Amino acid sequence: MAEESRVLLTLRGLHKAFDTQEALKGIDLDVYEGEFLTLLGPSGCGKTTTLRIIAGLEMPTEGAVLLNGEDITRLPPEKRQVNTVFQNYALFPHMNVEKNIAYGLRMRGASRPEIKEAVARMLELVQLEGYGKRTPMQLSGGQRQRVAIARSLVLSPRILLLDEPLGALDLQLRRQMQQELKRMQQTLGITFIYITHDQEEALGMSDRIALMREGRFVQIGSPAELYEQPQTAFAASFIGETNLLRGQAAAVKDDGVLMDVGGVNLPCSSDLWISPGDPLLLSIRAERLYMSKTPVKEPCQLAGTLVENRYAGGERVCMIRLPDGQTLKSRHPTEGEVPCHIGDPVYCWWHQASAVLVRDDLEEHP
Repeated sequence: MAEESRVLLTLRGLHKAFDTQEALKGIDLDVYEGEFLTLLGPSGCGKTTTLRIIAGLEMPTEGAVLLNGEDITRLPPEKRQVNTVFQNYALFPHMNVEKNIAYGLRMRGASRPEIKEAVARMLELVQLEGYGKRTPMQLSGGQRQRVAIARSLVLSPRILLLDEPLGALDLQLRRQMQQELKRMQQTLGITFIYITHDQEEALGMSDRIALMREGRFVQIGSPAELYEQPQTAFAASFIGETNLLRGQAAAVKDDGVLMDVGGVNLPCSSDLWISPGDPLLLSIRAERLYMSKTPVKEPCQLAGTLVENRYAGGERVCMIRLPDGQTLKSRHPTEGEVPCHIGDPVYCWWHQASAVLVRDDLEEHP
């Protein structure tokens, strides 16, 4: 988000313990007005706990939640300008679509004309005009989710929290709803905080992604920043498909470092503090690792043996074993490819700018 964007929600030093298990370990986060922020991470990393604390459904063990600079940590859910959409829809089965959407407004004491106008506006937003008299049982899964979203949005919350809202939908409908959700968010300008463990969903919908692991944020940034410039091995491997090449620093230069892999020195860009002899880990995306039967004029190049060769429609997936035993994956289009066979000697290469040195956090347990 742009630097001048206004901070709407602030999390400071949030800890949450359930009995002896610490679900959140002191997280800090600023969420901006009108942004689509996704909390991404594996199951059990603390995403839902974070969302429930923002919603007021859980109290933090330590820390504070501020909305517009006001401390709302102890406010009950109904006093917050925050609404939540859950995966299971939570619609009232005995009420039709119109009454489901209008429920919150009726509880607030809104007038009949106000309710009628707001419900019509929401039905148009979620593209369900003409469905107002149907019951939830007469709707598809995607339609029920739209009603749940409309019911939350009709109250004009400052923030909409969405906890894996598309998890119960099939793949095609899920992709369609991703586009719909992004359209709604941009139309209304409301801040969305979205939970998913689906990296593709996070990359395609978010303004920023907060990647979580074991109760902490690993990296926060735009989808492009997390994909192109991962800071750790976990971030590199969780988002996208990457190779993690191990070596050690042979020499440190002004503009980077030479990485020794099996006696071959490879130039790497880096602004990290590195000393000669330090172990290094280089992230190379599978689609940016190229393969050739003959050497190429690239400084980032390693010889190896083709040990797997799999056709996957418009692309081919190859595994190359290096002399030191490491294996690298190359994913490339099949159009115009030079045929290779298992056991062939090959060369794998990449552009220096496409590879990133990352911190090795794969064995860490924060």
